[in-house]
Amino acid sequence: MKAKPLNNPAQSLEKRLVDIALDRVFFPLIVSMLVIAYTVYEWVRWYFELPPNPVIWTILAIVFASYSAFKIVRTFKEVKLLEQGIAGEKAVGQFLERLRSDGAEVFHDVQGDNFNLDHVVIHRSGIYVVETKTMSKPATGKTELVFDGQQVFRNGKALLRNPVIQVSAASAWLRELLEDSSGRKVAVKGIVTFPGWFIHSSHNTSKNNIWVLNPRAIPSFIGKQTASLSAEDVHLLKFHLGKYVRAKY
Repeated sequence: MKAKPLNNPAQSLEKRLVDIALDRVFFPLIVSMLVIAYTVYEWVRWYFELPPNPVIWTILAIVFASYSAFKIVRTFKEVKLLEQGIAGEKAVGQFLERLRSDGAEVFHDVQGDNFNLDHVVIHRSGIYVVETKTMSKPATGKTELVFDGQQVFRNGKALLRNPVIQVSAASAWLRELLEDSSGRKVAVKGIVTFPGWFIHSSHNTSKNNIWVLNPRAIPSFIGKQTASLSAEDVHLLKFHLGKYVRAKY
């Protein structure tokens, strides 16, 4: 390959998942097994009247095993959330890939400094940052969200972390990055998407810079917007963003 490959959807989350598994599950588990094995060995020495010290090793085994169990149990919840996030980002990525047939360029998992953009779409209608928010569905009741143009509400209550603020900041960062790199003034819109949730809103219009959509609706929303970039513009911006991503990889 002449150039490094671009990132896949949720690539940083998958890396984090592997790191968590190695650091918080397998390492403490292996340490506990080693300590327990040595404790058994000490008891064998004691049984054969060799100079043993099983009490100390038994205490150590209990301490290490308890610590490992505590850490593993706590990690399971985080692992589940990461797996859910990975599935959500991959699903959204697959919907966005459909835009390539319409001349769009799609990037996944664009890394910043201590943050990432889940997806970026460069389309003839503009540039879009897409942030995926994967939430568990309730056991009963409606899976509906309401977007009032400023916040997203679930059952009448605003989400604790406002995704509109996040995607607005991400859009501003990408705009500055592309302007500095290409020397062109560009406009960047933000899209927040919730896989599996129905979105109620009257603010998902071309006049607004932030949309909240179901993933299935994103390709058609983007495709229906008025063209603002030429094919050459799309290619140029793709080149500059791709150059940044490969340098960051």
